[in-house]
Amino acid sequence: MRRREFIVAVAAVICPIPILARDAERIGRVGVLMPSSENDPETRHRLDAFRQALMALGWTEGRNVVLDYRWAIGEPARAQAAKELIALKPDVIIAASTPIVAALQRESRTTPIVFTQVGDPIGSGFAATFSHPGGNFTGFTNYEPSMATKWLQILKEMSPATSSVGALFNPPTHSGQYWHALEDAAPSVGIVFKRIPVQDAAELERAMDELAREPGNGLLVLPDIFVFNNRALIVSLAARHRLPTIYPFRYFAELGGLIAYGIDNIEMYRRAAAYADRILRGTSPSSLPVEAPTKFELIVNRKTAKALGLEIPATLLASADEVIE
Repeated sequence: MRRREFIVAVAAVICPIPILARDAERIGRVGVLMPSSENDPETRHRLDAFRQALMALGWTEGRNVVLDYRWAIGEPARAQAAKELIALKPDVIIAASTPIVAALQRESRTTPIVFTQVGDPIGSGFAATFSHPGGNFTGFTNYEPSMATKWLQILKEMSPATSSVGALFNPPTHSGQYWHALEDAAPSVGIVFKRIPVQDAAELERAMDELAREPGNGLLVLPDIFVFNNRALIVSLAARHRLPTIYPFRYFAELGGLIAYGIDNIEMYRRAAAYADRILRGTSPSSLPVEAPTKFELIVNRKTAKALGLEIPATLLASADEVIE
């Protein structure tokens, strides 16, 4: 027996199990593309939940899975980040928001993509149907049509003097999925509804100034990556102008927003980890149904209500998941 063959044979006898186990263990590769900065605290919170859920399913970063992160605000950055991630040939990519998913779609029709926070996956061309997506995309939509009515009802209940509500959105990044539901719901709630398109901070400030000039106006902030990245400014402007405002997510109320009603984003990222796990183990994204929201939360900020001179109705206090003091 030659010397090299002898050494290999001896090594196999001494410690065959650990070596074979390491060689057999598959290393998965997961790309993550987020529409925010790396230091954004809400984004970090969501990704912590994703990693923890992935670990609970048997995937440990640095042992049997590699996570490649990219961060992108604005179209040029989205296009570049999507190109970079696809070039790494990941087993699956976690992608947040419609603009991010659209950028990935332009780069690949084969790489498995699990999306989150997409408003209209069928209308955007990411899935054929909810039950049978049919391509390389699947995931979790943040759209639930009944939320449109709930937003207007809750705001009217919180601020009965509100007679007109402006819906804040960014045309290039908003999917428009709530327009029909909002327009249908407004008359039944006793509210005049109007759209308020904004594309940058300057337009945002002008729009809020104009809305505040007339009494009885309130504000609805729609789910949109633009408002996510400008959330602190929006909350501060609403406070400055004393505008009764309802927001779509918890983190707005935590920043000082009056009231928030919407989906549990953290839960969505835990569910996304379960889909990533199944794809890493060989399931095709085309066979995983697009899932709608299952968990909603109502958050009330008592301090902000007091500053606006509003008394929180007992019904809202009773139904709130959290009251921020």
